Amino acid sequence: MVAATLYQFALCPFCNKVRAGLHLKGIAFDEIEVSPRSKVELPPLPDDAPRKVPVLKVGDDVVWDSTRILAFLDEAYPDTIRFTPEDPATRARAEALEAWVDDTFIESLPPVLYGTWREAAQASKIIAKHSRFGATEGVMVKLGGPLIMHAVAKRILKRNDRTDAHGWVGENLDHFEAELAEQAFVCGDTLSVADVAMHGALTCIQPFPVFEGVRSRTRLYAWFERVEAMKLAA
Repeated sequence: MVAATLYQFALCPFCNKVRAGLHLKGIAFDEIEVSPRSKVELPPLPDDAPRKVPVLKVGDDVVWDSTRILAFLDEAYPDTIRFTPEDPATRARAEALEAWVDDTFIESLPPVLYGTWREAAQASKIIAKHSRFGATEGVMVKLGGPLIMHAVAKRILKRNDRTDAHGWVGENLDHFEAELAEQAFVCGDTLSVADVAMHGALTCIQPFPVFEGVRSRTRLYAWFERVEAMKLAA
């Protein structure tokens, strides 16, 4: 099997989304942590591609954007679990929920990852664990990154007319839990791209106090553990 390489940033929810997809398909891959400042670690990209993570390289194929990457994995690895439902109505629902995760749920995450100085310090530890940068770049990323994202988190709250970051995430968890209802997965009995996206986003916040809100929701946490078990079994 051709080697896969994921260019990522440890606390990027979209990168966690792609990692979830790779694990669920049982695809071995290398991880390259990309500096959010210089991004020099990224492979050559077409002129129309944004210089941001995640980027996946498989052989000569270089794919960017988490949604495009998961679709690529379905086509490149046809003998693995499929994320895109065959039924048109189910596929439309899965894609709509994936878009909601990307556009709405993930929008609410930076304020709970970097919103307080304690959260920013926790983020810095996670960044340090994954970083393999040189001395100067390492200090800038590990310390400067959370400081910058702390300011970004404040702007996100203001842009969305929010003051309670954890309450905002809680509202979004309510929405996803309602979509899940009593089903095994959000689109029924079979895992879809919507489950992959949400599981990846939740994995991103797992080391933070906000994840206790997931653990306290019986149905939601059972779903999270169900998907996690599939990752480990793949």
